[in-house]
Amino acid sequence: MEIITTTDMAMTVQPTIFPRVGYSILSYLMFINTLFSVFNNLLVIAVMLKNLHFLNAMNVIILSLAVSDLMIATCGSAIVTITNYQGSFFLGDAFCVFQGFAVNYFGLVSLCTLTLLAYERYNVVCKPMAGFKLNVCRSCQGLLFVWLYCLFWAVAPLLGWSSYGPEGVQTSCSLGWEVRSWSNYSYLIFYTLMCFILPSAVIVYCYSNVLVSMRKINKSIELQGGKNCLEDNEHMVRMVLAMIITFFICWLPYTAISVVVVVDPEIYIPPLVATMPMYFAKTSPVYNPIIYFLTNKRLRGRYVPRNTGGIMMCSTQRSQSRINPV
Repeated sequence: MEIITTTDMAMTVQPTIFPRVGYSILSYLMFINTLFSVFNNLLVIAVMLKNLHFLNAMNVIILSLAVSDLMIATCGSAIVTITNYQGSFFLGDAFCVFQGFAVNYFGLVSLCTLTLLAYERYNVVCKPMAGFKLNVCRSCQGLLFVWLYCLFWAVAPLLGWSSYGPEGVQTSCSLGWEVRSWSNYSYLIFYTLMCFILPSAVIVYCYSNVLVSMRKINKSIELQGGKNCLEDNEHMVRMVLAMIITFFICWLPYTAISVVVVVDPEIYIPPLVATMPMYFAKTSPVYNPIIYFLTNKRLRGRYVPRNTGGIMMCSTQRSQSRINPV
């Protein structure tokens, strides 16, 4: 019985494969990341719940994003802070599987919620008639689909299609990227396509079209002499660019390593290289509340041209409850 227990524990308590100072640095960085993630997302949730009139169609999506990001911080970053301080994942096999599931699930929910948000903003800016159909009920339906869709991909490894286990420098748990089996390989193929490449393509398509539309509107406003509107609209463009850039900073490394593993299952990936994309993804709960909510007072609405005696007018009130929060 002791032999079995020792063997099982060897799965999660691995020898130190990284310098002690390296684990300490990772622990410190994850501690800072956890503090900002928890504070920012709790602030968003508290403001939303205290001011229920904020809960319009877009803000319901952002509230869901804050909840999933908070769970990433508590189930992912906080635990990794402790295990890096220890230098190994010492919490046991069951907890390793739980952490892998939780981080995978809430990470996917966050990513797919960003995709839903990009799609709805695309509808509001590029397809105004579709934008007018946006309401809280439709947002909740979209979020229900997102949470159930991500639940499928997170539960599958628990049922034998792939698995969860230690990753990288062995202080956190995720999908078994290093497991060489057809079951794991087939899961990673579909997982990469449906959970990374597809959402990324939707986000790029939607925000690219939003930027093109905003530039056209800016040009029209400039021709009509609408300077104030132009300045606000340019700020909107910069914020959209910030959304795209931070999204790729957080998720592109993870997507890249997923594609590499799928293309060449036999490739050897050094532990630190395998770990860093996961840590980049764990920083998204810090950026998301700042970009999508905490700067909302300057990100009020979409400006659309309206002919009034040859002057281009800013029509923000009609759309501010849809494209941006508050």
